[in-house]
Amino acid sequence: MSEELRRIIPTPPPPADEVFAVQQVSGEFYREVQYREEFERHCQWYYMTAERHRQELKQMRSELCIFSWFLRGRR
Repeated sequence: MSEELRRIIPTPPPPADEVFAVQQVSGEFYREVQYREEFERHCQWYYMTAERHRQELKQMRSELCIFSWFLRGRR
């Protein structure tokens, strides 16, 4: 008989403070995930930009510096 009543009578909802705590933790978790994803994207952008700048600097060092020709006569 008690098994039949369990099927018919709904269980009471959890206390409001418990529901609020679960929502709070869930919100904090998703904010942390979003922060870490944004930080990872920033790091990737930074490393790609730094590598591009290294390549540009290497190319600039290998090119002929025409400006130095004009400075030779003034020294």
